[in-house]
Amino acid sequence: MLETTVVVIGGGATGMGTLRDLCMRGVPAVLLEQGGLAHGTSSRFHGLLHSGGRYAVNDNESARECIEENMIVRRIGGQCVEETEGFFALTPEDDPAYVELWADACQKAGIDAQELDVVEALRLEPNLSSDIRRVFRVPDSCVDGFRLVLHNAMSAKRHGGRVMTYHEVTAVHQRGGKVCGVTARNSISGESLDIACQCVVNAAGSWSGRIAGLAGLDVAVSPDRGTLIVFNHRFTSRVVNRLHPGADGDIFVPHGSITILGTTSTPTERPDDTTPTYDEVLRLLTLGEPLFPAVRRYRILRAFAGTRPLYTPGNAAGRKASRNFHVVDHAEQGLEGMVSIFGGKLTTYRLMAERVSDNVCARLGVHAPCRTADEALTPAPDQVMLRRAARHFPVQGLQLMADRLGDDLPDVLRQVELAGLADRAGKSDGNPLLCECEMVSLAEIEHVARDPSTHSLTDIRLRTRLGMGTCQGAFCSLRTIGALVEHGVPLELSPTDNVRRFLQERWRGLRPALWGTQAREMELGRAVYAGTLNLDGAANEQDN
Repeated sequence: MLETTVVVIGGGATGMGTLRDLCMRGVPAVLLEQGGLAHGTSSRFHGLLHSGGRYAVNDNESARECIEENMIVRRIGGQCVEETEGFFALTPEDDPAYVELWADACQKAGIDAQELDVVEALRLEPNLSSDIRRVFRVPDSCVDGFRLVLHNAMSAKRHGGRVMTYHEVTAVHQRGGKVCGVTARNSISGESLDIACQCVVNAAGSWSGRIAGLAGLDVAVSPDRGTLIVFNHRFTSRVVNRLHPGADGDIFVPHGSITILGTTSTPTERPDDTTPTYDEVLRLLTLGEPLFPAVRRYRILRAFAGTRPLYTPGNAAGRKASRNFHVVDHAEQGLEGMVSIFGGKLTTYRLMAERVSDNVCARLGVHAPCRTADEALTPAPDQVMLRRAARHFPVQGLQLMADRLGDDLPDVLRQVELAGLADRAGKSDGNPLLCECEMVSLAEIEHVARDPSTHSLTDIRLRTRLGMGTCQGAFCSLRTIGALVEHGVPLELSPTDNVRRFLQERWRGLRPALWGTQAREMELGRAVYAGTLNLDGAANEQDN
């Protein structure tokens, strides 16, 4: 049996932020996640670091929290954020009377919303519709949810935290009305693990209702399904929002070399209801046209869906449900030592973690203050280290690589320098690029693959963005699995099964948008893998 003080359930941004906060206050804690890091909502959203403008009218308190946390995340997690700024644009389909109401609400929330001349806005974003009537500039940005979770995990580990992925909680134990431990099943080995603890934090997102149910609690959490589209190029440099009350398909968010359009809102029974549909894609394109008229002509890379954990005690659903967060101490329901966090947004993950940690620390008699708003998640690499890295990594992808690796950069650099010495002796193939779209090299992939928490190509994808570019893994997955086999880096599945599962996950997002150029790209990928690995299962022909 393992013993600790607090068990945190859920390896998304809120759970990982809570682990970091507790450990920085000196509280021993273990985090359990049923899949890999950022398995759920934190890896399935549009990547917008909200300015709060979207919530200013309907929920001014939430808008203020967004703008305050926006600035904090920029400061502590700069390697995860691209400061794009954002536009709120009024189209002919939107109500002009809403503008002044919105502008006043932004001012009240502390959001710097400056009106911009439409001509200047079109100069800055030439693909925007020439029919837009008014434009306001706000401090929106985009954030890499995968990386944010990973860097929080790195920080938590530096302060003594333990992260256990692929451990699904199957029981919450109690004695005399108090939590005393949990049981988790290792989905890789099938073994069960008992962990004794004094407190449990339920930060399982859309699965938090199920976790509460394990403790005999009934909570009002409703998964809400949202679908998004990924385009293969960056046709806007800024986040662009419709200037109207929040609705479906009214946000465009640039990420690296791509653009994301989202999102829908549909109540669902299942937290894992994440398969997008053809009809949803067509509807999003229609909704996006008032902002970008040529959106139907842009190539779609894929569609994806995630579920939001909405707290719905009044039976509200969809867009009517609050996007705010709620901390629930279940001592009020007769179970001491269990606290749940429901709802919220990734932008406010740190604040949510602080509020939960405040509750837990008060129960434990810990008086150390929260420091998560003041200390960087990972230290930025100095120029000396970047110059060393430039000798071994592609210069155009150097900063991307350094930002992704965070705390791991010194170790990876040390290993690639040693490999470089072997290369000069004719014993190594250097550090080739394996994923050209995202500029991911062999050294980075090999380092991630050797991590004990890595079991598949999908785990590597979430850490490095392998296969998330234009080819959607058609070329880089084959290169990667071949390189890992050649370098003796084992994964849980066979090489063929690993590639098959990796491509199947990519295919799930391609299917609802399979037309035009993307259909031709998919056929090329199918031919590559049917011809090289027989992944379509066709029988091998034999010579007569």
